Amino acid sequence: MEKTPSAELIALLQTIEQRSQQNAAGIPKQEQSQNFWEGVLCQVAGVDVVAPLNEVKEILNFAPTITIVPGAKEWLLGIANIRGNLLPIIDLQRFLGGSPVVKGRRTRVLVINHAGVFAGLLVEKVQGMRHFAEDMVVEAPDLQGAIRDYIDGGCMVDGEIWPVFRMNRLAASAGFQMAAA
Repeated sequence: MEKTPSAELIALLQTIEQRSQQNAAGIPKQEQSQNFWEGVLCQVAGVDVVAPLNEVKEILNFAPTITIVPGAKEWLLGIANIRGNLLPIIDLQRFLGGSPVVKGRRTRVLVINHAGVFAGLLVEKVQGMRHFAEDMVVEAPDLQGAIRDYIDGGCMVDGEIWPVFRMNRLAASAGFQMAAA
C-alpha cells in the first residue's frame, strides 16, 4: 500500500518529535531566579556606604551656583535651581557632625524625594553602582556617631562590608527636617 502525502507528513513530524525529545535531554533546566537590588557606592562622613538606588532619584555633579539661605543651619548649604526646581543642598557629612565636604572632581549631589522631602545630599565621592543579591545583606559593622542611626545592614563589596545607608530614614528624621537655626 502506498503512503498518502498526509501520512508521509505525519511520519515526518513523528520523526522530528523523536529527535527533539532525544536532544532535549541536554538542555539545562531553568533555575529559579534570584532577586537583586542596586546600590550607589558613595562616601558619607568618611565611611564607604551603599545607598539603595531606589531611594536616590538622581545623581548630579556639584553645582557651585547655590543661593545661601539666611538663618539656616550650617549643614544647609543653600538652594540650587535644577531644571526649574528649587533643590535644598545639604552637606551630609556636616549634618552627621563632621567637617564640611571637601569638594573635588568626584563630589556629587544625591537627590532624594521621600514623603514630600525633596533635597540634594552633597557627598564627597560616588564610586559607582553595583547589583546585590537580596540574600547577601549581612550585619553592619559597628559605627560611631550619628551615621549609625541611618544604617540598615551591610553588603560585601570587594571583600569588605559596606554599611547600607537608608536615605529614606534620613529624610524622615526630625533633625533633618529642621533646617532653621
